[in-house]
Amino acid sequence: QATFNGGGGYATGGHVRVDSESVTKPGPDRAVVFQAFALFPWKTVWDNIDFGLRSLGVEAGERKRRIEQIITLMGLGGYEQAFPHQLSGGMQQRVAIARAYVLDPKVLLMDEPFGALDAQTRVVMQEELVRLARKNPRTVLFITHAVEEAVYLADRIVVMTRRPGTIREIIDVKSIREAEDWDQHKRIEDVMDEASFVHLRSQVWKLLRDQTEPAEH
Repeated sequence: QATFNGGGGYATGGHVRVDSESVTKPGPDRAVVFQAFALFPWKTVWDNIDFGLRSLGVEAGERKRRIEQIITLMGLGGYEQAFPHQLSGGMQQRVAIARAYVLDPKVLLMDEPFGALDAQTRVVMQEELVRLARKNPRTVLFITHAVEEAVYLADRIVVMTRRPGTIREIIDVKSIREAEDWDQHKRIEDVMDEASFVHLRSQVWKLLRDQTEPAEH
């Protein structure tokens, strides 16, 4: 819940709650994946993933177990001692996701995490995130301006209005995905061919277009 000023539409007050508890500062139950990767350039893949666990005081043996597990899950085996500049953009983003997932947060906040990637790598990362979510599910708040990405990844799509940002509509994707068994497909392009996917994509586009088209006089 938030309050806004009258002109610019920026939040001037309010509060955030997770599981009915007020959020007043960063905490280990919430992790963030940024658009710009935000890896430590002087640290290896292993040490980047280890950073949060060390900060929380997790015992060395437990850190090693969890890092090895997430490295396998994210397909980072063989790159443990590589530095960020030695990795492709897609690999760097895998490290950023692994660094967040290894903390086992209740909520994962992903702020346009694939926005800086080229089109092909972006598709691969979308498929990887779906695979990861099936194996290791958790609550994810994923911000994106890409309609197809939202439909492919989401259980629910929350369409926001322009300033001030309010909820325009909430669209249930999960029930349709499960009813149509989108998970039978291994590739995103096969899911996009589904009539149900096309319908949802059109529904979201219409909601967005209503906000951008000039009013007729």
